[in-house]
Amino acid sequence: MFRLKESMHVNAPIDRCFLLSTSIEIVQQTLHMTPVSGQLSGLIVDGSRLMWRGWKFGMPVKHETLITGYDRPHFFQDTMASGMFKQFQHDHRFEEVDGRTLLVDIVRFSLPLGPLGKIVAKTIVIPHVLDTMLKRFELLKRLAEGDDWERYIVLPGESSVTSRLADEVARIQS
Repeated sequence: MFRLKESMHVNAPIDRCFLLSTSIEIVQQTLHMTPVSGQLSGLIVDGSRLMWRGWKFGMPVKHETLITGYDRPHFFQDTMASGMFKQFQHDHRFEEVDGRTLLVDIVRFSLPLGPLGKIVAKTIVIPHVLDTMLKRFELLKRLAEGDDWERYIVLPGESSVTSRLADEVARIQS
């Protein structure tokens, strides 16, 4: 089993960082995959299930994700239910530190194919996962510290259309 850990400080409130991290639209931008079944948009919650489809390493890939832990605004966990990994689990931790938010991601995974899977993990998968984690952090930081974060946080009972209309009305009134 491989274990990867990355972290970043964000100058934004913990709840904003947490909710942005649960946005399917933001995950889609970082994974470069498309949700095709289960929850397709909005914010994931405990028990959410999504099927992602896309291309990785020149191959078509399906990855089914189940949210197996959820404690807003401090933690959520996604676990692979089916996909190309033997096992895959991603912990997302959020901690308030001196008015900023510390994002900590821990990914644990293993691949099938025994020794060959270990070679593929070390040479291809680990660099890819680390790069994806860092790009996700950079996107979250840019959004959380900027002015665009509200368009991604659609609370239950709202639609993204309602949220965009409210943004447009606010823009017109100012």
